[in-house]
Amino acid sequence: MITEKSVLENLSPANALELLQKGNQRYVETSLSGVDLNDLREKSTHGQLPHSIVLSCIDSRVPVETIFDCSVGDIFVSRLAGNIINEDVLAGMEYACAVVGTKVIVVMAHESCGAVKAACSKVRLGNITTTLVRIDESIEQYEKEHSVVVDESHTNEVAKKNVEVAIEQIRAKSPILKDLLDEGKIGVYGAFYNLGSGKVDWL
Repeated sequence: MITEKSVLENLSPANALELLQKGNQRYVETSLSGVDLNDLREKSTHGQLPHSIVLSCIDSRVPVETIFDCSVGDIFVSRLAGNIINEDVLAGMEYACAVVGTKVIVVMAHESCGAVKAACSKVRLGNITTTLVRIDESIEQYEKEHSVVVDESHTNEVAKKNVEVAIEQIRAKSPILKDLLDEGKIGVYGAFYNLGSGKVDWL
């Protein structure tokens, strides 16, 4: 947990990414860091300085903090089915990066994503439809690039394409984040979580 503003300010996007990568390595190796939760909770009452923000799916098999061996105060986490981009997600990212000083945005999909599978199968159901329609752009891009008609067998490939589209949307829909990216003050990275191994592949 970072407790000094100067420490976060001096952290580069590459440094923050390395913290996530090493945390995931510890998770895969089942050698998670021991932390004093009482101490962290007490320190967190004075403010927060997370080094990264992760946009992930809501899937219960993807415990974001645990995957990166993070604890209280380490990272912001935003979760929506299919890790899609909308105004609320962008607002959280802008707050993290432009106000708090967070260095890294990660958009993370995962293996066997139910939302992406449903979108590939053209499921339409109540309010879920609004979410699934947002994945259609990724499906259309994948179909065009690979000359295929997508079905649920393409779930993992479309999930990765959906990460690429989300990153494009971050740049296109948030001038604040685009400027920070262009200035090298933050980094944005795509990731794909493997359920069985626990390993995060960086896209």
